[in-house]
Amino acid sequence: MKILAVGDIVGRNGLKKLQAVLPKLVLQNQIDFIVVNGENAADGMGITEKMYRDILKLNVDVVTMGNHTWGKKDIFSFIDEKTIVRPANYPANNPGHGYTIIEKKGKKIAVINLIGRVTMGILSENPFLIAKEIIQKIKPEADIIIVDFHAEATAEKIALGYYLDGEATILFGTHTHVQTADEAILPKGTAYLTDIGMTGPKNSVIGMDIDVSFKRFETALPERYKLAEGEAMMNGCLFDADDNTNRVTKIERINL
Repeated sequence: MKILAVGDIVGRNGLKKLQAVLPKLVLQNQIDFIVVNGENAADGMGITEKMYRDILKLNVDVVTMGNHTWGKKDIFSFIDEKTIVRPANYPANNPGHGYTIIEKKGKKIAVINLIGRVTMGILSENPFLIAKEIIQKIKPEADIIIVDFHAEATAEKIALGYYLDGEATILFGTHTHVQTADEAILPKGTAYLTDIGMTGPKNSVIGMDIDVSFKRFETALPERYKLAEGEAMMNGCLFDADDNTNRVTKIERINL
């Protein structure tokens, strides 16, 4: 089972890049299951229904979200669908769900979305405890468990990786838009990467227009957020799971 995780789609350029390269990537690598983080797809904050549908047309199995889940009002019309998950540790009365289980090629694959609490400024429950609770609940049913941890702090991501080592099949981080080079299979078998990066404007500051970013750092004033334009890149990670053990045997970062 080959599983592809694609880093945060940033703006329309990021979506166009995904549309341009994903079909060929899937064909070349015989990818079976695809998870895409879409929380920055619409102008960098949130996702519209059209963008969500466009992503699914690429045979993407699950769209994950993050701190900009509620960035566009469109979300409330499709947040309860099985193919999209928002952070499971959001307050319990929030619409949508924090995990889903999709059957693909004879495997039941669970995808869990979590949000970090370090410097995120989002009201949320403890991601460690919520993750453990969900995994204990779905473990008898799921063959493969994938966790997208949308978090800022590398220490928090690394800690959760070890905390869920042997419980989750794959744990990768999103949110920083910077791909890390620390892919590893942890001691108890969980495949781990701190951040899979972003799919969006290449010449930018994490997707933002460079000059706007200069102004924000020079003045500390709330300069209006503006997405960069031009050439885009695609970041992600490919995980190769053994069909007998359901454990990952190979990890390959994608940077196109």
